[in-house]
Amino acid sequence: MPQSAPREVEHEITVSAPAVAVYRLIAEVANWPRIFPPTIHVDQVERGAGSERIRIWATANGEAKNWTSRRTLDEGARRIDFRQEISTPPVAAMGGAWIVEERDAATSRVRLLHDYRAVDDDPASLEWIEQAVDRNSRSELAALKENVERAHATADLTFSFEDTVQIAGSAKDAYDFINEAQHWAERLPHVASVRLTEDTPGLQTLEMDTRAKDGSTHTTKSHRVCFPDRKIAYKQVTLPALMTLHTGVWTFEETESGVTATSQHTVVLNTENISRVLGPDADVPRARDYVRTALSTNSRATLQHAKEYAEAKR
Repeated sequence: MPQSAPREVEHEITVSAPAVAVYRLIAEVANWPRIFPPTIHVDQVERGAGSERIRIWATANGEAKNWTSRRTLDEGARRIDFRQEISTPPVAAMGGAWIVEERDAATSRVRLLHDYRAVDDDPASLEWIEQAVDRNSRSELAALKENVERAHATADLTFSFEDTVQIAGSAKDAYDFINEAQHWAERLPHVASVRLTEDTPGLQTLEMDTRAKDGSTHTTKSHRVCFPDRKIAYKQVTLPALMTLHTGVWTFEETESGVTATSQHTVVLNTENISRVLGPDADVPRARDYVRTALSTNSRATLQHAKEYAEAKR
């Protein structure tokens, strides 16, 4: 049977920022996990003059999905066309464009176009895709607007840091310790309980109850993208009170003497909860120190246990 014509849909939003700044933000895919709520991780597979091939992991209707897209970038026209090369069922084909139009020197109109088809033109799948595209498009445009307009105001609320250990062992064994998070409750003192699912190989959902120094526990949920023996990228979707965003990457690099294992974090502070969590006199620098200390303490503990695990496997 012949395939039906793709469905087409358009969403738009007005942003109080210059068109050139908005275009640049959309063009730089490495920042997408920080900017767009559904995006977990993006890998730039290829890059040429005016085009690139990227692999994206993101949530759709609460489910983690991944696909590969080719993008054509036209900076002069402030237009980015995209087309999925490898789509995940029920999507048979997906493409579209970002178009940034200048309304005046300080205001832009952003248009997000999609066209798509479902596997076998299944009506239920088409409805699922329609809901996912609508939800993600609205979320992406709202996040884009917020992040561009508040870029200067929130500059001091966003920060990154990392912790590193040297391991006299193999990258595979160190990676396995982080990858096999279902064992963390037995292997890590600060982890009270773990729920790990991996319906698609290399794409995990990790829910974890972590103990704080005062004995209290808090629950976090993350989506993780795993690249065997090299890295695990993640994005928390259930966050502690002091953060509005937390992304990270575990990396494992072979060296002449063993492995360099690193835990990298990027955080945006939630200023609305600082007083409630840390007291009425607490400020942003104190919250930054508190969050960094808490995350680093857990990261260093996890890296140390990964080191012991890998070195025992030699």
